[in-house]
Amino acid sequence: MTKFSIQNVVFLTSLMSLYTNVFMESVADPTEGFTNVPLTEYNFEIQRPYDIPLNQRYSYENGTRRLWVYADDKPHNPNSHTMPRTEIRIRGLDYSSGVWQFEGYGFVPNGTSGATIVQIHGASHGATTIMLRIIDGNMNYYCGAVRGILATQMYDKWFKVNLIHDVDGGRVTVYIDGEQKAETKDRGPGDLYFKCGVYAASTNISYFMESRWRDIKIYKK
Repeated sequence: MTKFSIQNVVFLTSLMSLYTNVFMESVADPTEGFTNVPLTEYNFEIQRPYDIPLNQRYSYENGTRRLWVYADDKPHNPNSHTMPRTEIRIRGLDYSSGVWQFEGYGFVPNGTSGATIVQIHGASHGATTIMLRIIDGNMNYYCGAVRGILATQMYDKWFKVNLIHDVDGGRVTVYIDGEQKAETKDRGPGDLYFKCGVYAASTNISYFMESRWRDIKIYKK
């Protein structure tokens, strides 16, 4: 092998190493340093329109939880004045301090719009700490035009969501497919818990809304 070719090999090896490091940094593991909290079916409380049987708004087959709702459905409680929802409320793991994380793989079919698909419920100021909402195929922090679009072209594909809530530090960090998309101040401590599924916004929603979830996990530090 000539001196020239040896130099080329060294250069290419260094270039490949640099590329690998950059790739690994851009697609991080948000759960590093966290401890997984075991879940059972008890932890998956389903909230749905109060007058509709569960199997008409929710299914769980082959590891996938499918949740759907219609714009003219009733709320989850006869005494509630909120918009229609079919949501998984992570039960038994409410928190008010520490660092907690939700992880799950979501799927939203084309046509669903105006639906919150994952949220942290509870705050000192307002009802929620964060809502991630699908509007016209884009992933929005609350309502996109007001708060910001985090990711685009989300229809008809599986994507991973990680929400990290540092309550004591007052911060929420959002990862989509391992890439950090946002970090923001929270809205104060409270009785906090994670939810995912479909929860209609107050305006500009599609008549039918659906999301699917699998491999839902909760972590804490």
